[in-house]
Amino acid sequence: MLNHVQAPKIMKYTLAATALALSANFSHAADVATPSPPVLTPIASLDVARYMGDWYELAKFPNRFQKQCASDTRAQYNAQPDGTVQVINRCRQANGKMTQAVGAARQIGEKNSPKLQVRFAPAWLSFIPAVWGDYWVIDIDPAYQLVAVSEPKREYLWILSRVSKADPAAYEALLGRLTRMGFDLNRLEVSKQGD
Repeated sequence: MLNHVQAPKIMKYTLAATALALSANFSHAADVATPSPPVLTPIASLDVARYMGDWYELAKFPNRFQKQCASDTRAQYNAQPDGTVQVINRCRQANGKMTQAVGAARQIGEKNSPKLQVRFAPAWLSFIPAVWGDYWVIDIDPAYQLVAVSEPKREYLWILSRVSKADPAAYEALLGRLTRMGFDLNRLEVSKQGD
């Protein structure tokens, strides 16, 4: 039998435990009610030779490794004799200075695979899987002028164009396709291009 001091304490703990259980159930119900996005699939095939050259960044999901970029973000892809791709990313910092990062990309799978991996760590570290990041081409127009790049978890997203200002109708159509792929476009940040 409980004395008058123990009863309120047990009652308090019981109420707290009940509240936690209800909270967990409501949280689980919310998880069940929110459908997960479809599995992300890249385009069917990529012509890497056509993909080479210069691309302007039109928009991206903000990320830690581009925090210093204020404007004029561009990527240049150059085919290498060994079948890899040299990647040169450039951007203008807030102080007006241009900065760049040079890396490498490799295709995963067949020679028309839209799945690549990119690294910006030194070449001598390339044997370490963690230095490679997924780079999937998930949407590209037939003329190879407007592209969306991401990775399986949808944590990163870049929209690139051959020109600094894409055709508005093509850009809006791409945004619609990205929404249907399960991307939260509220996270999308428009990139500033100076020209």
